[in-house]
Amino acid sequence: MITVMLVDDHPMVREGLRSMLEAEPDLTVGGEADSGAAAVELAASLCPDVVLMDLRMPGMDGVTATERILAIRPETKILVVTTYETDADILRAVEAGATGYLLKDASRTELGDAVRAAARGATVLAPSVADRLVQRLREPAQPALSAREIEVLRWVAKGRTNAEIGQELHISEATVKTHLLRAFNKLDVSDRTAAVTTAMNRGLLNT
Repeated sequence: MITVMLVDDHPMVREGLRSMLEAEPDLTVGGEADSGAAAVELAASLCPDVVLMDLRMPGMDGVTATERILAIRPETKILVVTTYETDADILRAVEAGATGYLLKDASRTELGDAVRAAARGATVLAPSVADRLVQRLREPAQPALSAREIEVLRWVAKGRTNAEIGQELHISEATVKTHLLRAFNKLDVSDRTAAVTTAMNRGLLNT
């Protein structure tokens, strides 16, 4: 019997997952958590074979919870189940040690098969997620943004003007423009909105 732990801040989502899993004769739900912090605590006592982890929750997010659970129980397999499939979300989950990444529109059969595969140690990726990872690996390496360029983009994301950013960072407005132009070139974009969006998708503005 494979013991599964559910982590999601929405009770209806947990109820739906529990219903699908317990319809399978070899799967059982051992416990539920409604936050990342609660998940870490419960995993330590429950010792589940597989954790179904939501990514975005108040307080501690799913990526941080994944890292902490694996730090204390590296043998536990964590399968991300979420509605989000941006490049940044996928990469953060995989880098944190998640065994797989499923979307919440998965069928009962897909979910059951994914849990069994994860329990065996296999990597499980939703088709659309696998396609995005393969595409990302095929892309030529992008020049890295400097720490200052990322800092400027963070202020742009907050809606600040070049003059306001210059005041915040104690640099001239012309220097702000130079950093932005370099960032545009590295990100292969031509405007502020596209630069922020691209940087966010690549996980560069996550703090």
